Amino acid sequence: MVSNSIFFISGEASGDLHGANLARAIFKKNNTIKIYAWGGDEMAKAGVQVLKHYRELAFMGFEEVIRNIRKIFQNFDLIKKQIIETNPDVVVLIDYPGFNLRLLPWLKSQNKKIVYYIAPQAWAWKENRVKKMATYIDKLAVILPFEEAFFSVRGVHTEFVGHPLLQVLDQTTSIEKSNHIALLPGSRKQEIHHILPIMLSVIPSFPEYEFIIAGMSYLGDDFYNKYIHSPNVKVVYDQSTEVLSSSHLALVSSGTATLQTALLGVPLIVCYRTSWLNFQLGKRLIKVKFISLVNLIFGREVVRELIQDELNTNLLVSEMKSSLSSENYQKTTEAFSKIKKILGEKNASESTANIILNYI
Repeated sequence: MVSNSIFFISGEASGDLHGANLARAIFKKNNTIKIYAWGGDEMAKAGVQVLKHYRELAFMGFEEVIRNIRKIFQNFDLIKKQIIETNPDVVVLIDYPGFNLRLLPWLKSQNKKIVYYIAPQAWAWKENRVKKMATYIDKLAVILPFEEAFFSVRGVHTEFVGHPLLQVLDQTTSIEKSNHIALLPGSRKQEIHHILPIMLSVIPSFPEYEFIIAGMSYLGDDFYNKYIHSPNVKVVYDQSTEVLSSSHLALVSSGTATLQTALLGVPLIVCYRTSWLNFQLGKRLIKVKFISLVNLIFGREVVRELIQDELNTNLLVSEMKSSLSSENYQKTTEAFSKIKKILGEKNASESTANIILNYI
């Protein structure tokens, strides 16, 4: 049995990155604490003991969850066993709501303090999840300014801590623009399968550019090479910030990467496609007008979103040419320059570390 310990639970690459920075902030304040996690390579580099890698947890969409339901139940049994064995003072849930929210009642039955970092987007869909959050979470650390009021008025103990991407990008060295277009098709095999072929289909229309896929090393060369049929494209692994910061334009699947791209001042087009069934179910649940964080933050369409059937070669080529035109390019980058001010100047990792350490 170990005292003075924390357990992080994350199931994605972005959660691994933000969890790593959070761990560093905690260790800086208290270097005797032990942190266990479900995470990835970034957390391991930060000194966290990773007990399960997120690459084994990346189930996305209704169909994939159903196909892997037995493995998902086994994961619940495993995490419970590991939490009992490590006996952490605080459990930190990092995003990954499909798994983490289901774990809440059990965690509270074990008398664990629960900090949820990076809130489920209940303001976009499944608002009924908020009642469970209010019942079980000790503190919700939110990263978007409007989330604090949304969750607080619904009974969740909430604190706005700032956006962790600001910290990540502050650590990035400025890179000179190269003559390339960045492709960010996502981190899960399923979404990449639906999105990357359409992204790559535009290559013949832009012979003057090199295309760089921001790849995930855990997927490997064999996975990406089966989609690549042009010498004008290459894969760079685990360096999305570097790939983006040196690009003229980015095609981005959705999620946090859209905000990352905008904060780097790079014009982008949101490209999202999933299976027919996932799309039909999803569109009945989602209640916001946009899927990209950039447009949600501004409350209007600053970047073009091509979703499902709109994501096709002809329309994507047309939107790329429009985005690369000098007039539109300037308008977009000017809008992006305002995002940092909207997100505030707080250090998310340090603020969240303080919340967590108050429970130990």
